[in-house]
Amino acid sequence: MPKPTFTTQCRDCKRLATFLDETRAMYPTYFCKPVPAFGAAKPTLFVVGLAPGMHGANRTGRPFTGDTAGELLYSTLHAFGYASQPTAVTPDGALDARLKLINCRISNAVKCLPPQNKPTPEEIRTCNRYLAQEIAELPVSTAILALGSIAHDAVLMSMGLKKGAAKFSHGAQHLLPSGATLFNSYHCSRYNTNTRRLTEETFHHVFRLIDKHCR
Repeated sequence: MPKPTFTTQCRDCKRLATFLDETRAMYPTYFCKPVPAFGAAKPTLFVVGLAPGMHGANRTGRPFTGDTAGELLYSTLHAFGYASQPTAVTPDGALDARLKLINCRISNAVKCLPPQNKPTPEEIRTCNRYLAQEIAELPVSTAILALGSIAHDAVLMSMGLKKGAAKFSHGAQHLLPSGATLFNSYHCSRYNTNTRRLTEETFHHVFRLIDKHCR
């Protein structure tokens, strides 16, 4: 069976494809396509989020870029040596070409913007073949960081594992049958940071665990 090839022209999920068309009509300068992964081809850290944000990755075409969800992520990646700088966009909101990820790659469980930031279970399953291929191409020693329970479950699905194979919990780490290690963190969304469910310190705690594992 041929490997699934990611394409920004994918329209396999009718609801998502229609929503992207509607969003493009409202914001003609936005990317409004499936968002590809960004970063090193053979990383030591692979970060998996949920899906592109309306005015973030859906606008810029780069995961976690252009909205508040990425601010904590990129500043933390920089603090731990995984990014060349702590910001991903210029002051006017454009992609900053100076940003480079170092031994790190970022992707999403679902590549398209979902209405209300909520992909359906069927959409997650449909898109999972792309995540599965991305993970299959990683070195076994790569640390996988799932941001939120949906990303966590999508990683397990990509490896043919059931949800019960590992329970999501902030700060948890799971040795998977493949030999990969899966780390958990609350998603760095505005909801979690504004409510203090996730703080810079608790996010950095997870990265210290990853640092210990990788280095």
